[in-house]
Amino acid sequence: QVQLVESGGGLVHTGGSLRLSCAASGRTVNMYVMGWFRQSPGKEREFVAGIRWSGGSTYYADSMKGRFTISRDNAKNTGYLQMNSLKPEDTAVYYCAADRSYYGSDYKRYDYWGQGTQVTVSS
Repeated sequence: QVQLVESGGGLVHTGGSLRLSCAASGRTVNMYVMGWFRQSPGKEREFVAGIRWSGGSTYYADSMKGRFTISRDNAKNTGYLQMNSLKPEDTAVYYCAADRSYYGSDYKRYDYWGQGTQVTVSS
């Protein structure tokens, strides 16, 4: 099992920045990919970005490219999501997820999930 704990959410004004963290523990050797997703009330969970834990290659949802950056620190078993130029429509609960073998954007394929952290962008 892999346990994931997000932090770093909060309230920010339009145009501001936040950095989310996702601390992994447990059988982290099983982690192949870490992904970030978000979900707003009444909407389906949406892919934001993903990173291969070994090697560090990244991929993004098209709408996030250029504003969001995913990274990881293997020594700390922690992943990050740097979010810049935030907009009110970025308001959501942000989740990190991990999987042992899947490299993609389908949230249903991820095995491990954090509890989520709220990001609110005021206009």
